[in-house]
Amino acid sequence: MKPRIKIASALTPDGGEMELYKHDLDYSIRVKGQELMNSRLFESELELARLGCAHLNDRKNPHVLIGGLGMGYTLRQALDLLNSDAKIIVSELLGSVVDWNRDFLGELNNHPLKDRRVEMRVGDITQLVLRSNNIFDTILLDVDNGPDAMTNSSNSFLYSLEGMDACLRALRKNGCLAIWSVESSKSFEQLLMRCGFHVRRYRVPAYKGSKSRSRFVWVASENETNLPAGGGEPRRSAKRAFKADRSDKRRR
Repeated sequence: MKPRIKIASALTPDGGEMELYKHDLDYSIRVKGQELMNSRLFESELELARLGCAHLNDRKNPHVLIGGLGMGYTLRQALDLLNSDAKIIVSELLGSVVDWNRDFLGELNNHPLKDRRVEMRVGDITQLVLRSNNIFDTILLDVDNGPDAMTNSSNSFLYSLEGMDACLRALRKNGCLAIWSVESSKSFEQLLMRCGFHVRRYRVPAYKGSKSRSRFVWVASENETNLPAGGGEPRRSAKRAFKADRSDKRRR
């Protein structure tokens, strides 16, 4: 059996060590000893792009924001789905992850960072979203583990009411927000609805054909007809509070 070899490492903003390993033809990234991603388990990353971009079939010059480069699977799928006039901004917190994609991981996805439609930005996506207004047709978020941060505790703001409200403002009319997560979260679904989103939850396989290992993708939009078919409806126990919250926002 071939050994697992550490080929690179970097520090996360929280001071933990992020490590890139290679085992035969496979790559994995670990943080604080826990596996964050693996090149054999990428189906859910593809589904994030498929679900989040499903409403863009006939959209001219679509603008897409991807939060989290990872191993490039979501970016590769978005590029394959979108037309030649699309523009994709990828925001990645760690410059080392970008370097790893260019030096080691590009072979996994036919080097998506070389596509002329891609603009790579290194930094906190939260700041990018806060500065954006009515810009993106789709925002795809695969930041950390989802609402429960593993790599950077400051990501909690992105998944807060204020962070999701900023995402709503950054979207164009009929835009969609798609969010990847390791686990489902009823409280996060309620938060999305409080922002004014219609929401559907999709259980997606971690790898193709998997039935036991799964991940979750939420797709949210102000226009319910933009949401992909299928998926689960969130519980609406907070409907009255949701209406009151939106009413207050309109008055302001």
